[in-house]
Amino acid sequence: MFDRLRQIEERFQEIARLLSEPAVTGPAEYARLRKEHADLAVVVQRFADYRHQLARLAEARRILADDADRELRELAQLEIDELSTRQAVLEDELRNFLLPKDPNDEKNVLVEVRAGTGGDEAGLFAAGVARMYMKYAERQRWKVELISSSPTGVGGLKEIVFFVQGRGVWSRLKFERGVHRVQRVPVTESSGRVHTSTATVAVLPEAEDVDIKVEEKDIRVDVYRSSGPGGQGVNTTDSAVRITHVPTGLVVTCQDERSQIKNRAKAMRVLKARLLERAQQDQAAAIAADRRSQVGTGERSERIRTYNFPQARVTDHRIGLTLHRLPAILEGDLDELIDALAAAERAERLEHVVP
Repeated sequence: MFDRLRQIEERFQEIARLLSEPAVTGPAEYARLRKEHADLAVVVQRFADYRHQLARLAEARRILADDADRELRELAQLEIDELSTRQAVLEDELRNFLLPKDPNDEKNVLVEVRAGTGGDEAGLFAAGVARMYMKYAERQRWKVELISSSPTGVGGLKEIVFFVQGRGVWSRLKFERGVHRVQRVPVTESSGRVHTSTATVAVLPEAEDVDIKVEEKDIRVDVYRSSGPGGQGVNTTDSAVRITHVPTGLVVTCQDERSQIKNRAKAMRVLKARLLERAQQDQAAAIAADRRSQVGTGERSERIRTYNFPQARVTDHRIGLTLHRLPAILEGDLDELIDALAAAERAERLEHVVP
């Protein structure tokens, strides 16, 4: 770990030298180096703090071992206890800094929520889950852009697709992927029995042109008239767009906008995001297969979270966390859940990455 930290220090100093000669690097390279320099500055400062703590700790131990003054030795022992705790904290921080970053962490995301098993109740739950994420995005000051939605006849949703844009969106919402389960008494249930329904959530990082290239020869674009509510313009022009990616068979539709051009642009963004996810899943599957051959399966349950209305609780099954404040969570207060999931992920990665 310390060899890597010293390498970071050397790189930090090298960048500082390069930044002193902006005419040599050029404006684009200068901007890139400035960002790298700022990112490394935090690590370099923490490493300096850590070495300062070690020097103080060594001096306190020397006093404890050599000094004859009892009062001074007692003070030295107190300082050793305090500095040892601080040393452990700094070591954890430095290990976290050395974890490889998820390349998608700063990307915008495409969120897809679909009703699962449970009929009309599943559609109502899917609508509630989508609303929960939109409320969370509002708390984070992220921007939400609707792509498409398919309502049910009772106020629920068969599915909804929307983009979320903002700082660190993927790093937070990536933990929401999977099957969400609800346990509650449906409004249509006269006997008061608790029913179980599900909704599925997919969170895809937005694909950039540098990530996924889609050739025109590989897509088929169909246009048709929009259907459903929408006011004037709906059912009168061929504004809805369906894009088929021929090599993979993926199909994306968009009819949210009145403009065919805007619908096509949105559909292409969704297609690229799904193609990127497929490519990343193929890579992840290869890595997971190799890991299973070494350590066994260890597969987690497909169900990631349960929302229990009678007990007003939410349980995340991946980390065994239960919170008894369901109403606040459904209003978008997700930070406690997501923070705990992020901490668990970091702890797991630390076990395998940094000795």
